[in-house]
Amino acid sequence: MESAVSARAAESIELAALLERCGGSDQEAFAELYDRTCARVFGLVLRVLHDPGYAEETTQEVFLQIWRTAANFDSAKGSAVTWLMTLAHRRAVDRVRAEQAHTQREVAYGIRVLGNEFDEVTEEVERRLEQQAVLEGLATLTPTQREAISLAYYGGRTYAEVATYLGVGLPTVKSRIRDGLTRLKKSLGVT
Repeated sequence: MESAVSARAAESIELAALLERCGGSDQEAFAELYDRTCARVFGLVLRVLHDPGYAEETTQEVFLQIWRTAANFDSAKGSAVTWLMTLAHRRAVDRVRAEQAHTQREVAYGIRVLGNEFDEVTEEVERRLEQQAVLEGLATLTPTQREAISLAYYGGRTYAEVATYLGVGLPTVKSRIRDGLTRLKKSLGVT
């Protein structure tokens, strides 16, 4: 048991020295540090992420961060392994949060886009049903009412233009349109 404790203490001192050398841009020290710690860092990251591909990428990011920030390591504040594993854990948790945020954005986008397409389809169906109901309602009108309403509402003509076109008086056109619209409202169930 004492030999395991002393081996850990020796390893901690050696890793701290390697980190100090990495802080001075020593590539050989970094390679040795990587060889001695990558399995542990990868294992921790994999336990957090549960995805080997993401774990590999995140482990690479951790070691890039170690290379860039090794000069910040202070052996008085903790062991080298603790520092490495803390960096790894934080990076893995950040990755989880980023993936969750990405998923939430994708879901929100999908709802927005697919929801609109669904609404557009629904609106088109409703529009066609209403159009069909109006056409059926127009069929219940007298021919003179239907002609006056069609000229005014579908032809875009004023009541005076409809009267001139049909060769009847303006009061007659107004009466035909009013009576036709009343009948159309009843057939559509509009009050």
